[in-house]
Amino acid sequence: MKKILLLVCIIPLFYISVFADTVPAGYKNAAVSAKNLNASVYWDPLAGNGILQKNGHQISFRAGESVVLLDYLNLLIVDPPIFSNNVLYFSDSLLKAAEDLFSTQNNDANFRVGAILIDPGHGGKDPGAVASHTIGGKKTSIQEKDIALTTALELHSLLSASYPDKKILLTRSTDIYLSLEQRVDIANSVNLQDNEAVIYVSIHANAAFDKKAGGYEVWYLSPGYRRSVLSDSGVDKDLLPILNSMMEEEYTTESILIAKFILEGMDTQIGKQMVNRGIKEEEWFVVRNAHMPSVLVELGFITNSQDAALLNDKIYLRKTALGIYNGLGAFITHFEQSRGFTGTR
Repeated sequence: MKKILLLVCIIPLFYISVFADTVPAGYKNAAVSAKNLNASVYWDPLAGNGILQKNGHQISFRAGESVVLLDYLNLLIVDPPIFSNNVLYFSDSLLKAAEDLFSTQNNDANFRVGAILIDPGHGGKDPGAVASHTIGGKKTSIQEKDIALTTALELHSLLSASYPDKKILLTRSTDIYLSLEQRVDIANSVNLQDNEAVIYVSIHANAAFDKKAGGYEVWYLSPGYRRSVLSDSGVDKDLLPILNSMMEEEYTTESILIAKFILEGMDTQIGKQMVNRGIKEEEWFVVRNAHMPSVLVELGFITNSQDAALLNDKIYLRKTALGIYNGLGAFITHFEQSRGFTGTR
């Protein structure tokens, strides 16, 4: 599998203030500077990193660190960005590097999503969560593995019809058992061309001791978890930790953006039929070990009688699949129209 150093945006969790009581010597307000450059700045204050982007060029940076990454591959030493009093500042040396980079023509091929791997949870001897409810006056047993597979097959059909140029893959298309390790191995072995990315979507249904717990949610890998995602082949051993950290953070932030789009897509399709529980973070095995942007979708609680009735309805499951499909479509559009740099307006 060919490897590319893929960078995407940091979701702007809040607007960067353009006012500050004092400005450190040799530094300028990041939002004002980006506006003067006619560029876009994306910043995650929780992780402390972000991206400055213009015309297909981008600079990946982290507050307090002097190493920045230019257009995915080139490292540069500058005076580090500073985040003080809820304001982000860029140094003069970083802004000079940005001016030089943005003034050059970029002839690189655009990044694209080359494959989407859909992973319906459980299967075979592993039914996942199981519950029984009276639905339409009839005692009905509901299994997570069936809900996940029905939704995954519908999603696969929708994506295959709309994206014939992409590999739309399933870890399983029938009721068979796959271990978590097998699922991750399938994901990490997807064959890609240069400048292609793969997205991993795991589909599940939830359960809880509290029968009132209900709703759907989308999970991504906790930013606090760090993994090795970059091969050491051809990479300077002193630079490998820096490059790996930057790439791993981009996978995480990209996953957050995918989760956001999917959640919005499901909310549009489902409306008030089921509770929107929002975006969550967790160190699930499948998203923790997949070397790519990955999310886990929980379609609802089969232990909740109202959720279960909906999850037992194929028309409703089609709505959930359509919501996930629309979310992935929105992400693909952002990704491919911005040369691998994704953002929100």
